Formats: sequence, structure tokens, C-alpha cells
Amino acid sequence: MAYVPYGYTITNGVITVDEKAAGQVKEFFEKYISGLSLTVAGEQAGIEKTHSVMGRILKNVLYLGDDVYPAIIDKETFDKAEEVRNKRAKDLGRIVELAAFTSPPPMERFKMGKVEGKLPAEPIARAEYLYNLIESE
Repeated sequence: MAYVPYGYTITNGVITVDEKAAGQVKEFFEKYISGLSLTVAGEQAGIEKTHSVMGRILKNVLYLGDDVYPAIIDKETFDKAEEVRNKRAKDLGRIVELAAFTSPPPMERFKMGKVEGKLPAEPIARAEYLYNLIESE
């Protein structure tokens, strides 16, 4: 295992909850939901990590628990934090709704012009020359 999420530890080959760090993770989620920024919520919870690590903690579904990881956060708290995160991102213009985009239809019919003269000996030059002869109908 290359990475054990913050709040967990490996004991005798089994992933277990680090009670102190797990408490910090719970507090971090609560403070973030209450309106604090990622960094401030992490600092107040006692987690000394970078902004990007705090964001990964907030999005990590392993905190809900699975076959390997015990649960630290309940689904309701996790979902609320995700809702707050998405709302903040949208409010700050970090989520851009793309207008309906229709791509042009693909060209399905092509023709190839006549080869004039002798083809270049070098493979790359030959390929460039031949590709330049292809035209769509």
C-alpha cells in the first residue's frame, strides 16, 4: 500500500483508525460545513497540511468506510461537505457550465490527389507529402 489516508494507521497489517487524527478529520468536516475555508478549517482542527491535501481529505470516500477502511465520517456529513464544496466552487466561478456544443459532423468521404514526381526517400517527409494530398470531398 503506497498511501494511507490521514486518520488511519496500519497496525499488525490491518488498517485501523488513528483516534486522534480521526477526531481531527471529523472536526475538519464540521468546521468546513460551518463556513470556514479549507485551510482555516484544517488549521483549527489541528491538521497541518496544504490546501490541496485538505481538498483531497474532503473528497475522499474512504472516510465513509468500506471492506478495508473503517468509517470515520457518516454519509450525511460527507454529502453535506460535498454539497458545500460544490456550491462554493460554483459561486466562485470555478465550475463553468458549457453551452451546448455541437461538433461538426466528421468528414466521411475523402479523395487523394495524384502523386507528382518521385516520393521523398525519408519516411517522415514521405508521410507529410502523402497526407497533404488527402482532401475531403
